[in-house]
Amino acid sequence: QVQLVESGGTLVQPGGSLRLTCVASRGTTSNYVMGWFRQAPGKEREVVAQINKRGRDSYYRDSVKGRFTISRDNAKNTLYLQMNNLKPEDTAVYYCAAGPSMPIMNYWGQGTQVTVSS
Repeated sequence: QVQLVESGGTLVQPGGSLRLTCVASRGTTSNYVMGWFRQAPGKEREVVAQINKRGRDSYYRDSVKGRFTISRDNAKNTLYLQMNNLKPEDTAVYYCAAGPSMPIMNYWGQGTQVTVSS
């Protein structure tokens, strides 16, 4: 079993940058596809980005392409999301997840709040 803990969320101005971090406090992440998801108030949770087990292939939702970068360090059991040029519509709780394949995420973190506002 994998336990995931996110950090790095905070209040940031439009155009700013943040890096989210997700660490596996128990278990190893190298056996799993991992991803970042987000949920804004009143909206359904949506995938932001996913990365394969070795970190060589990634997927991004259209609205974050060119602004966000997902990466992982399996030696540290850590997943990252670098977010640049943040927009108010990026405001949400961001969740880290892991699973055997991109459609199947079995393990979830508790979430970290990102607020983009002036």
